[in-house]
Amino acid sequence: MAYIGLLSDTHTYFDDKLREFFRDVDEVWHAGDFGNIEVSDQISAFKPLKGVHGNCDGTDIRLVHPYIQLMEVEGMKVLMMHIGGYPGRYDYRALQLITAHTPDIFICGHSHILKVMNDKKYNMLTINPGAAGVQGFHNVRTALRFRIENGTISDMEVGEWEKRL
Repeated sequence: MAYIGLLSDTHTYFDDKLREFFRDVDEVWHAGDFGNIEVSDQISAFKPLKGVHGNCDGTDIRLVHPYIQLMEVEGMKVLMMHIGGYPGRYDYRALQLITAHTPDIFICGHSHILKVMNDKKYNMLTINPGAAGVQGFHNVRTALRFRIENGTISDMEVGEWEKRL
């Protein structure tokens, strides 16, 4: 069983509220736009980290975190990238990767909008955890945690916090 914490769009901000929400997870996945390498370092010092770089991330982050992560976790194929879209409105690069790799779970960030949707056409779950940072147009900071076990995702929970510092 893997207990996963998922966030995106921290834009230089990783605080104690996120640490508390992720306290019991096995690892943290970051769907891009860390904002700086210090946030990546903070998260990886806290929990094992798998991430992808986002469009706002500089070379320092791009040297550590790839454009995509393709993972096999507890019998589920997971594809993660920053700019992805959602069912019926995928970015063209995301659609090429979805078609090529046929993931069970597709994870992206970028929009700052929390969405969890079943895509019946591609037989996968599409997840965007929203934005965990304080920069951007979103009104509420969000992150997710869930379990993956024996080819099943379960116990998904949303963390929500005020955007104000």
